[in-house]
Amino acid sequence: MAMGLGTSQRGGRRSRQAPMSEINVTPLVDVMLVLLIIFMITAPLLVAGVPIDLPDNRAAPLQSDDTPIQISVDEEGRIFIDEQEQQADSFAARLGAIYQARQGGPEEPRVYIRADRGLDYGLVMGVLGEVNRAGFRRVALVSEGTGEAPAASGGE
Repeated sequence: MAMGLGTSQRGGRRSRQAPMSEINVTPLVDVMLVLLIIFMITAPLLVAGVPIDLPDNRAAPLQSDDTPIQISVDEEGRIFIDEQEQQADSFAARLGAIYQARQGGPEEPRVYIRADRGLDYGLVMGVLGEVNRAGFRRVALVSEGTGEAPAASGGE
């Protein structure tokens, strides 16, 4: 049976139509363009779930094959581990559990700390200290890479 062969009954007679040999690709192109636009808009939003105003730097980005643990501290001082908010009293225990779970891998787990630029330095150092105390040794502070030298502060 061929698709597109249609028969209709009109007044007791049958009429045959020739099979349609062309495919209309216009709807397919329309759907693909819509999907392309959706993915172009949503892909940058999937990088980090916690919005943070990162400081600038001139260092080159780190290259990594393994999935790092991302610790974020937002402008209100809330701490997140991979987009899950953590209470201050359970943060150290959670880090220890993550370290024990990832310890058997071929490489030491990597930790990226993202902190808002307006935060107190002591809060960021406290988070860094808890990460170090949990056993993580490969720790990096994340910043925005602008390629420009930071403006000098202070007077002459």
